[in-house]
Amino acid sequence: METFKYGIDHLTVNVALNIARANIIGSLSKEAEDKVLKSAAYVKEITDSETTVYGVNTGFGPLCTTKISKEDTETLQYNILKSHSVGVGNPISKELSKLMLILKVHSLAQGFSGIQLSTLERIIWHIDNDVIPVVPEKGSVGASGDLAPLAHLFLPLIGLGEVFFHGKRVPTEKVFDELGIESIALGPKEGLALINGTQFIAAHAVEVVDNLYNCLSHADIIGAMMIEALQGSVKPFTPALHQIRPFAGNQHVAHRVRNMLEGSEILTSHANCDRVQDPYSLRCIPQVHGTSRNAWLHLKQLVEIELNAVTDNPIILSAEETISGGNFHGQPLALPLDYATLAAAELGNISDRRVYLSLEGKIEGLPQLLMNDTGINSGFMLPQYTSAALVSENKSLCFPASADSVPTSLGQEDHVSMGSISGRKALQVIGNLEQILAIELLCAAQAFDFRRPLKSSEMLEKCHGHIRSIIDHAEVDRIFAKDIEKAHSIIQNRSLLSICGPDSQDSLISKHHQAFETY
Repeated sequence: METFKYGIDHLTVNVALNIARANIIGSLSKEAEDKVLKSAAYVKEITDSETTVYGVNTGFGPLCTTKISKEDTETLQYNILKSHSVGVGNPISKELSKLMLILKVHSLAQGFSGIQLSTLERIIWHIDNDVIPVVPEKGSVGASGDLAPLAHLFLPLIGLGEVFFHGKRVPTEKVFDELGIESIALGPKEGLALINGTQFIAAHAVEVVDNLYNCLSHADIIGAMMIEALQGSVKPFTPALHQIRPFAGNQHVAHRVRNMLEGSEILTSHANCDRVQDPYSLRCIPQVHGTSRNAWLHLKQLVEIELNAVTDNPIILSAEETISGGNFHGQPLALPLDYATLAAAELGNISDRRVYLSLEGKIEGLPQLLMNDTGINSGFMLPQYTSAALVSENKSLCFPASADSVPTSLGQEDHVSMGSISGRKALQVIGNLEQILAIELLCAAQAFDFRRPLKSSEMLEKCHGHIRSIIDHAEVDRIFAKDIEKAHSIIQNRSLLSICGPDSQDSLISKHHQAFETY
């Protein structure tokens, strides 16, 4: 199995997810161990000399001027984990918690945090043995690090808190008793090193990059199917049009959709029709989908900087040089996460418009509400209601969390990022988007059926055939919620992406465009 060296190798979104899913093993190399031991030695030298260093032998936040005796420095680290464990709400997913552990290990292993090697090894034990801490979803303001979530994440190190173990939520103490595991002894600065950082925000950002990529890819496929079903024109996807407004995302989407329509009988059957131009939801797919892709690429690039960064505080450069800075501030991810949230919401917005367009009965060959015998049957009227509701909900979630700041820590932390909220909202909007796309997938497949006996392109025919192997054509009303659920599963399992294949192998796509296909 492939291995990843914490603190040494370059961490990507894909690698982080694969470590979390046990497809890659993370390990500590001798080089990383030496860096960690050296940094820990610096902290010991500081405590032995009684030099005043924030968080090592002082209180935290507004108590930074309160000197802590050498004898109490260990108690200080235990207290910070307990006092900062103030999260509320439902627990985040087990995968998100595991990602937080992975990202934290990679940061600490770079040797600027003063962590003990034994502490780092215990965190890796939790990852490798799938004993994953329970972390509440709310409580971080995204500056001074994700203090509350990280405190909950590391309570198990000292035998407290809860963990997910063998599919159940169990008190840490009970698991340790069962496995014969002892809690660890925290040294100076370790509590602070553990809870300072952006790993809650960054873990959410990792899943945003992955899930939004999936939605972007499906939006293009489903949009191409709708172009066929609604007898749209291929001309708005002409390369020359996008060369004179050369946004990378726009060009990528235009090429991708044009490629999916190549060889279609349906497309050529209406080449000489009298329609002058298509509605925006069809002909502006490159501009709208492409802009969302640009937002995704921007987020991906910034996330991968953050994944390989050191974000705790203070930073230990040597026994003589420690820096109490602001690398824990979540602003670098908070803003692009809010941007990605808007990008996701807009994909849903235009998808709903295509659904509505398919139901109107104004396109030749398509019956109103996508069903021949309406009146006694409502057809696909109601799935669009759900789509509209989800689109509206997403609009309400688009207010940028990063636009707000509430001072904390008695004014010491007087500007915070709220990036944790940005990350949670982004995943919520993307979850709604998946359902919206599922509804469009359902309607696109139904509308596609009315174009028979004409055939689409080989690629779209395979996509349609796969959908029809799971969801039957609807002749009469039925419980469409079940169909939506099946369509949603198609989007989540990414089977259509396997059928269409990666565009990155196409010689027409530049290296810049390949960035949209790999991470």
